[in-house]
Amino acid sequence: MRTQLYINGQWVPGASTVAVTDPSDGSVIAQVAIADDAQCEAAIAAADAVAVEWAATAPRFRSEILRKAFEIMTAEIEEIATLISRENGKAMPDARGEATYAAEFFRWFAEETVRTPGDFRMSPSGDKRIMVTHQPIGLSILITPWNFPAGMATRKIGPAIAAGCTMILKPATETPLTAMHIVDILERAGLPKGVLNLVIPEKTGPAISKMLHDPRVKNLSFTGSTEVGRVLLKEAADRVIRCSMELGGNAQVIVHDDADLAVTIPQLLLAKMRNGGAACTSANRIYVQRPIAEKFIAELTKSISAFVLGRGTDATTTLGASVSVKERNKIAELVDQSIAAGAKVETGGKIPDGVGAFYPATVLSVAKDNPILKHEIFGPVAPVVIFDTDAEGIALANDTEFGLISYVFSSDLARALRTAEAMESGMVAINKGVISDPAAPFGGVKQSGLGREGGFDGIHEFLQTKYIGVQI
Repeated sequence: MRTQLYINGQWVPGASTVAVTDPSDGSVIAQVAIADDAQCEAAIAAADAVAVEWAATAPRFRSEILRKAFEIMTAEIEEIATLISRENGKAMPDARGEATYAAEFFRWFAEETVRTPGDFRMSPSGDKRIMVTHQPIGLSILITPWNFPAGMATRKIGPAIAAGCTMILKPATETPLTAMHIVDILERAGLPKGVLNLVIPEKTGPAISKMLHDPRVKNLSFTGSTEVGRVLLKEAADRVIRCSMELGGNAQVIVHDDADLAVTIPQLLLAKMRNGGAACTSANRIYVQRPIAEKFIAELTKSISAFVLGRGTDATTTLGASVSVKERNKIAELVDQSIAAGAKVETGGKIPDGVGAFYPATVLSVAKDNPILKHEIFGPVAPVVIFDTDAEGIALANDTEFGLISYVFSSDLARALRTAEAMESGMVAINKGVISDPAAPFGGVKQSGLGREGGFDGIHEFLQTKYIGVQI
């Protein structure tokens, strides 16, 4: 288990340490290194020193490193999943799914490395040739959250390596061990020293601010809350740092009255309960058309009640702990406020006795103005609202400042597509609970972020376009 900082190709002790705990019982898993200002500066210097050389490497060279990293990760899925489950709390099926998903970003971007297109054509006026190429943007800061410690790391590291950028990774303090393991994998895959550095600053805010004001830093890729994203955008504006922001969500679900519940319920459970609901894509507001509402609520409640709460690494567990008691208490507070405002508890809704950051799978029937609908719950809580007309459902669903993903369920594809087109979100899933894919562009609109990760778009977040006009 790696627990140190990674700077210029070396694992080094920090200025201090912080405990990483198992949220299922509060036990300490490891003490990990924390970087002081000098070590953060050393990471920037290391990444800057090799930036030009790394940018000039052949695409095939970078591609083969990513392919080797994919192969190592694939061979170590169970080890990675266990590490994720221990420090994050999620159930092993979710952890295995994340580890597999994370590895796929290395495979996808290994392939994209050698296929970044350019453009060469005659200008309309006929006076020149238009040549468009793409070059690495340069030293990039990568900041990842605790809810997908593997997936969010590889989704940023993969395209940065593919593009030819050097980088500094700052993982979440709650879940750094998975990120450290991934860095170790890349070292074993042959990534040259200085290209990737990992630091966990003593004081994150001031340290990241200092990095963003450093002229050697060119790019920021951040996944986290909208509140923190706003702060980082303001900081980045001083030097006009380019930013990719994958921020908060408040995902809407529209279940039309012609939806096949045999399809809808299992898929909705994936959308809601994946990662214990701690996902920006988690189904957060479920709008069900009145003719099927009673049956839908009954079937959803029955299915959610079957989730087994327990330690993530236990074989029988299907719903693990939240990442911390603090996060669990945020979920409980939102549910309590919802109940006080008139929500009906169909199942769950109460913190269980005993130790650990556990919260049960919960279904709430709520009115369309219930306060829980304004918040990203980030837990296993499903609020259900009944609506009448299609237009009403769409209006309710779009009544949010967020716009990451929407879910639409209907047996009529034309109807589903009309609803999907009307959704104010960067992604829409039709009759499916999970559409995240390394080959697809992931990202939102409104206050859910800027830019895209994954797909053909993902590598371009680490490239800048250069146009060359050639006299003929």
